[in-house]
Amino acid sequence: MDSGQPTKQSVLHHPAYLHLAASRVLTALASQAVTIAVSWIIYDMTESAFALGFVGFCQFLPRFFLTLVVGHVADSFDRRMIVLICQLAQAAIAAMLAVAIFEQWITPTLIFVAVTLLGAVNAFQQPSTVALLPNVVPPSLLQQAVATSTSLQQAAFIIGPAAGGLLYGVHPTAPFVISAVLLLVGGVNVALIHVERRVVVREPVTIASVFAGVAFIRSRPVILGAISLDLFAVLLGGATALMPIFARDILHAGPWGLGFLRAAPAIGALGMALLLARRPLKTHVGRRMMVACAVFGVATIVFSLSTNIVLSIVCLAILGAADTISVVVRSSMVQLMTPDEMRGRVSAVNSLFIGTSNQLGEFESGVLAGFLGPVATGVIGGVGTLIVVLLWIRLFPELVRVKTLEG
Repeated sequence: MDSGQPTKQSVLHHPAYLHLAASRVLTALASQAVTIAVSWIIYDMTESAFALGFVGFCQFLPRFFLTLVVGHVADSFDRRMIVLICQLAQAAIAAMLAVAIFEQWITPTLIFVAVTLLGAVNAFQQPSTVALLPNVVPPSLLQQAVATSTSLQQAAFIIGPAAGGLLYGVHPTAPFVISAVLLLVGGVNVALIHVERRVVVREPVTIASVFAGVAFIRSRPVILGAISLDLFAVLLGGATALMPIFARDILHAGPWGLGFLRAAPAIGALGMALLLARRPLKTHVGRRMMVACAVFGVATIVFSLSTNIVLSIVCLAILGAADTISVVVRSSMVQLMTPDEMRGRVSAVNSLFIGTSNQLGEFESGVLAGFLGPVATGVIGGVGTLIVVLLWIRLFPELVRVKTLEG
């Protein structure tokens, strides 16, 4: 944050924030295009729900093993430089996949290796990016910054999958080439971010310092409850990982249909994020987070039972809107309740929970769908999400009683 300028009432008046937001949008566009292309390629090559699930598992593994290390790195080194290096690495991986497809030596094994590398890079990038945000805007604008960033990223999540599907239809290498270019431009934006230099006190690497983020979260029931609720709700409600199956075999749509299904949650999320950016949550935020997670579970059930693509898109949009409420509340809580010298380690643990819920949830859904089919898997996951919400209301009453995110 540039302390030489007066605090303004909009995050859009902070140049460093604009560069950070642009970088995140470009990264989101690239990642969504790569995701849609990879999921279509792997299912087209294998026709296996297990293979689709294994893509998520490959992304989860490095995040799981690197979490404690990356948090310490984010608190000990220049977070801006970490993000820049990660974006360049992602661009190189996307370019490598484009060459492999063009030269026709792409294989499922190569794809699994590539997404594992992407998972390792994301393990470093995500907590560093999140921990960088409070250094760019004042605390009074943090919820607005989170909501605005979320809305911008969700716009990218709408455009990215649709563009990825269309680009793949033009040529299978196109999504990867365009993604590499977007990541390079995103890296330029990161390089242009100017923040007041942090005074970094590099702690010696000890067991206590590495596990400090875990200990901090365990000592804060509100943070623990918010993070773990998101973990289990999305882990169980991961039917969206089976979208290629729903698109091709149930809804009878091609790559374009998969692109629109992928974009639907982002459409709902964008609408909700724009609303929250203009009208931040003021009261009963803990209770609203619980309600949002319950709506997420119901939308997952209806989506899984739907055989109409319009109804499926509506359900996914509602799911995305509900998830955004949870994301904004959780992210704001974690950042406001964590001191700067701990943000990297806490953000890394938070990132593991988020990655676990998304990527391990994809693996769980893929394995379960291999035995029970996609419809039963989605219904079971949605019901499980509702059960988790009821349990968390009793296990974390402190979270339910949180009234405001005003710092």
